[in-house]
Amino acid sequence: MKYNNITPQLVQNLQEAIGGDYVITGKERIEAYLFDEVEKTYRPEAAYDSIVVKPKDTAEVSQIMKLSDQYQVPVIVRGGATGLAGGCTPVVDSIIISMERMNQIEEIDAENMVAVLQAGVTLMDLLEELEHYQRLSFPVHPGDEGAQMGGMAVTNAGGARAVRHGVMRKHILGVEAVLPNGEVLLLGGKLIKNNAGYNLTQLLLGSEGTLAVITKIILKIFPKDQASATIVAPFAGIKDACHAVTDILQSGYTPLAVEYMDKRLFVDTAEMMGLKWQAQEGSADLLIILSERTQAQLYDAVKAIHEICERNNCLECLYAGKEKEQEELLLVRSQHYELIKDEICDSFDMAVPVSHVSDFILNLKKLVKEYDTDTNIVAHIADGNVHNDILYLPDGTIPAYADELKHKMYELCASYDGTVTGEHGIGKIRTQELSDLKKPAELELMKGIKKVFDPKGLMNPGTLFEVE
Repeated sequence: MKYNNITPQLVQNLQEAIGGDYVITGKERIEAYLFDEVEKTYRPEAAYDSIVVKPKDTAEVSQIMKLSDQYQVPVIVRGGATGLAGGCTPVVDSIIISMERMNQIEEIDAENMVAVLQAGVTLMDLLEELEHYQRLSFPVHPGDEGAQMGGMAVTNAGGARAVRHGVMRKHILGVEAVLPNGEVLLLGGKLIKNNAGYNLTQLLLGSEGTLAVITKIILKIFPKDQASATIVAPFAGIKDACHAVTDILQSGYTPLAVEYMDKRLFVDTAEMMGLKWQAQEGSADLLIILSERTQAQLYDAVKAIHEICERNNCLECLYAGKEKEQEELLLVRSQHYELIKDEICDSFDMAVPVSHVSDFILNLKKLVKEYDTDTNIVAHIADGNVHNDILYLPDGTIPAYADELKHKMYELCASYDGTVTGEHGIGKIRTQELSDLKKPAELELMKGIKKVFDPKGLMNPGTLFEVE
């Protein structure tokens, strides 16, 4: 695919369309708009001659897309840049659409239990707004609270609470989207049932910015739970912990989240934060987060889950009922990356069926030992999503075996009927893995859908598929 360069005339037309203050040029000025949070050692090489535009509404996005189509210059949409697959990095000279000004919460419709949001609204923005409503919440927590709704939609963000609430696509009823030619579509709406034709909304969710620009989202919101608690359940080994998770899921009591980390990550992260990890025994700890409508329901859930853990040989369980105690436990879980970020050169988010999680984790550990190295395991264990990594050598260099080890990890995952990414997406760093994972017929269907939406190939080149 041949793309045109960004010309002074295109820049002038963009300035006329959205205002000169909101068109940014110059290599030094756009540095902050080129990358997401993928490890520096593996992030895509950026095209520094790109330009950044900051539209305020859908009409301006439409104008930008029409100019992109006219000049045949690619478009990259940038949200909160919290992604971990290089999806918002331009690999050819592009127009980078930053959604930061499109941050209006247009409506909280309490009667229909939906929120209407511009794509640049962050998860934090929404949560803070819902604090003003006694009975409403958005309990899904699909990642960093700086993530924007548009980005979470096109990456079909997951997160720890998917065990109860599922991923983003489960909660989006409709979107407003701009096609590559500038045409605006209104897809779905506030309807619970809508069976008229193909579900184009769902097709856009998880498309990683390769089909259209989502500018507005209609999102389901929920009644607010009134009671919560967190259980720390230590086990002697991962197999008993995983069996407990399976039994919990079959019991009818569904936790908000069930998190696993290697023991040393819990202990050392707590110490880094000036805290002490109280579960001293065992080698495999579960962090079980519960949220219920009433205290009575919470008590029943805690009692039932404790009994299940005991039947699976757990050691002494710890309980946190006070809000501050629960926040500290969750903070230890969420801050582990600060502990290990300087020692990892590549990271993964493979997913396998829940019944295979313990064997998968144990065999990951066995595999890295063959290379005389280690790997940090963090898992949303009740939905089968396992995060691990490859470590730098002691001298800070990437090991020569890194690529070989990565592919062996993926082969191991495939042997358990797994996938190379449970929530981070393909982006620009796993395009070969997508090609290896899917059959040719499925890949051709994907490419055909891409061509229908984006016949000139201008939407986020290099994401999902290599630039041709």
